[in-house]
Amino acid sequence: MVIKKTPAKKPPVKKPPAKKTPAKKTPVKKASVKKPPAKQSANSPIVIDVSSTTKSASSMLDKAIDLIKWVDTPFKLFEVILLASVFFFGYFAWDSRTVILNAITQGSKVTNLKEVNHLIPVAASLQKDLEAVSVVIHKATLAVNTRTTMLSFGPKGRDNSLDGLNSSLFNKDPIRNAAIIGMLNGEVVCNKLEATAGKTSEWETKQGATFFCRGGIPPEIGDFDGYVSVGFKTEPADLSVIKTRINLATAEMSQ
Repeated sequence: MVIKKTPAKKPPVKKPPAKKTPAKKTPVKKASVKKPPAKQSANSPIVIDVSSTTKSASSMLDKAIDLIKWVDTPFKLFEVILLASVFFFGYFAWDSRTVILNAITQGSKVTNLKEVNHLIPVAASLQKDLEAVSVVIHKATLAVNTRTTMLSFGPKGRDNSLDGLNSSLFNKDPIRNAAIIGMLNGEVVCNKLEATAGKTSEWETKQGATFFCRGGIPPEIGDFDGYVSVGFKTEPADLSVIKTRINLATAEMSQ
């Protein structure tokens, strides 16, 4: 009898566990931190570029020299003066357009200046109280840029030579133009006579006036129907008293 041997079973071989590939992590970008600008020390020098300013000044100088060379005849000189005067008046009117427009609007509603027979005693009293050498009252019409001389007083009293004289309210005299704007703002403007710009200024100079104070009629802001010009031989010591007295007179001259 043949006995078959059963082969012994081999124990199963354990496979080593497969190594897992580690997942790649997406790198996180760190936010860059902006450093604040370094403060400039107080002692560090400040650099200013003056090249453009120098070039502009040089260009203006060259243009002025070219203009002087161009003016070689009296006609060209007159043309330059005329254009400069027109430009100055236009700029002055544009710069003060709001004040002038308000005064025109107010003045077109009512006439505030009294008649001449009511103005004479007020002007005479004003001249006596202030010891002035001249007092001249003008009626103004802003809408057409004219003024009319109503009456004038000199050292000898009433003078009729300027009555009814018509002239421009704003003209080429910058001092008088500035005075009118000041009166439109309710101010009494005082200054020295720099130049005789017309017949009225010439007459006042002949009376011995070298210093003037002007006040609007009436004295309120924006309401302008005329003004009074008071001339003195020399500048008064206390201008505040002079201005107060002129305001009282101009209030009395208005209706």
